[in-house]
Amino acid sequence: MAIQWFPGHMNLTRKAIAERIKDIDVVIEVLDARLPGSSANPLLQELTGHKPRLKVLNKQDVADPARTAQWLDWYNAQSETRAVAIDASEPAPTRRLIEACQLLSPGRGGMAKPMRVLICGVPNVGKSTLINSMSNKGQAKTGDEAGVTKLEQRIVLADDFYLWDTPGMLWPRIAVEQSGYNLAVSGAVGRNAYDEELVALEFLRYAQHNYAANLRERYKLTQTDAEIAAMPDDEMLETIGRKRGAVMTGGRVNVQKAAEIVITDFRIHNLGRITLETPQEYEEWFNKGMELDAIRQAKKDARAKPKKTGIRNRKPSAPAV
Repeated sequence: MAIQWFPGHMNLTRKAIAERIKDIDVVIEVLDARLPGSSANPLLQELTGHKPRLKVLNKQDVADPARTAQWLDWYNAQSETRAVAIDASEPAPTRRLIEACQLLSPGRGGMAKPMRVLICGVPNVGKSTLINSMSNKGQAKTGDEAGVTKLEQRIVLADDFYLWDTPGMLWPRIAVEQSGYNLAVSGAVGRNAYDEELVALEFLRYAQHNYAANLRERYKLTQTDAEIAAMPDDEMLETIGRKRGAVMTGGRVNVQKAAEIVITDFRIHNLGRITLETPQEYEEWFNKGMELDAIRQAKKDARAKPKKTGIRNRKPSAPAV
């Protein structure tokens, strides 16, 4: 099941970024350190062109540190790009980010040439919390639901450093299927756009093979890591439901409730430090998604072609007399 979510206000954000980018020196893209590839917006790459980019892997304190290091290496190897990992609630991220922007655009700075920065990110990535930590003024609205910020706003971080905040934005078509699931479990997608049971099952399938110990500790499971990895994901979801009391009359597990428990535990960091993708895994998912999308587009183009009638060069009938 492909997960898609691109409400109307996101299209307005796309237009606002396209207009604003002309006057911007550096683009900060805030990523979720637990899904650094899936939370990177390909539409932003298209809109910002060759502007220098600072990739901020936020929520690094709840991500797998070894995988965060892999992602930093992966992004820092890209041209005109720097990457840093932070926890948005840390008391003073401002200096580190300002210095990174100055390295990306060394010709800007001072009152004559103030640094102009655009900060973007998918919904619920912690961008507003980061901005409030940087400005110490609580200027950006925060919340645990996707789509809290609705309007562009300018924030002055220093006399020569201007920051433009934009609403969280996804992209019109999420072609990488696994990215859709990862965005959904992280809270970047509106609730009406996905099936919670399916998202929880996809999350468990991955976690069982990569973070079995986290699941065992959180849900007091008696199985070994190998047994947890081998268990079917639907059986794991039912086991968790029983452990957490999501049981209906007759002893049946309330699967919907169990799914909500699993998703909430991930979002509020009850499952420990988990990262849902490595750079290599993401590249594989991305290439597969592009192949499938090309096939889909080819079929769509074929359906759009006018059908041949099988009658060619037929002369019109002579008029009746």
